[in-house]
Amino acid sequence: MWTDFRYQAQPMRVVFGAGRSAELAAELEHLGLVRVLVLATPGHRELAERIADTLGPRTAGVHARARMHVPRETADAAAEDARARAADGCVAVGGGSTIGLGKAVALRHGLPIVAVPTTFAGSEMTPVWGMTENGVKTTGRDPAVLPRSVVYDPDLCASLPPGIAVTSAVNALAHAVEALYAPDTSPITALMAEEGARAVVAALPGLAVAGDADARAEALYGSWLCGAVLGATTMSLHHKLCHVLGGTFDLPHAAVHTVLLPHVVALNAQAAPAMTAALSRALGSDTPAGTLWELLRGLGAPVSLAELGFADTDVDRVLEAVATAPYANPREVPAGEIRALLRRARHGGSPAEGAAPAR
Repeated sequence: MWTDFRYQAQPMRVVFGAGRSAELAAELEHLGLVRVLVLATPGHRELAERIADTLGPRTAGVHARARMHVPRETADAAAEDARARAADGCVAVGGGSTIGLGKAVALRHGLPIVAVPTTFAGSEMTPVWGMTENGVKTTGRDPAVLPRSVVYDPDLCASLPPGIAVTSAVNALAHAVEALYAPDTSPITALMAEEGARAVVAALPGLAVAGDADARAEALYGSWLCGAVLGATTMSLHHKLCHVLGGTFDLPHAAVHTVLLPHVVALNAQAAPAMTAALSRALGSDTPAGTLWELLRGLGAPVSLAELGFADTDVDRVLEAVATAPYANPREVPAGEIRALLRRARHGGSPAEGAAPAR
């Protein structure tokens, strides 16, 4: 029974529904923004330019140079572009990379963000920012980087290749998993995390094929909830490992989450009964780590760090980086167990093999 907890609701406006991106100009008017810089990755330039055209004179320009893990030089260039164009806000059109870039600009200039997600990363729901410099990814929390408004339009996710859609959704699922055993979780967070996990798991098979509009909407709804609980709780070992693997070795963020998540679930299964029970309900299985791994493998998602470019010789570098900063986790995990987890994940082994019991 919950008898003592704190919960901080994030101040944010959400617009959800197919085709709702057409209402973006009205959102800017609601926020009082008159000159916004539209941010995107190079691959989303065409979409960003289409959105900029619909905004008419409210557009200061398009900056389509976002990159994964928000390198410092990329953040500097976007911040300078926003200053030079006298932008009073940013519209971030894309996934975690683009929304992360918007957060970097907000951190520098205090400009409000309107997020238009095209993936299921969930970054739009958090006050968490991240930036990479000299191979080290630094993260922090600041209310200034929380988007003022989020426009969820499942139609904008239609162009996601199935493989990327699946890994993006598992990225969202990881947020819910850690929120279920975070030291600062709450009954509200737990409810949102379980419902988010249920929605994402239900959507995964549909995301693995092109053209399933219902799956895209379900996944976007789930990622909203999963992102919200990430923003309300402390990140733990899973996210620490993913940030090191991404920032130090430039591995793809969502794919790293996808490979590692079943292994970390197995590692913490006995020490985090609420997480295990919620995932068991979502997956319809008493062995959620193994069932999740089998599901992802069956959908063609990556199950090994080796296929992402991670070498056995890099394991000790990860252990060293993880040891330099504290992280939350339901139980203490010796370095030897983390090493075994990384090697098992690198070779694509089942998370049931060698998962350590709680102490």
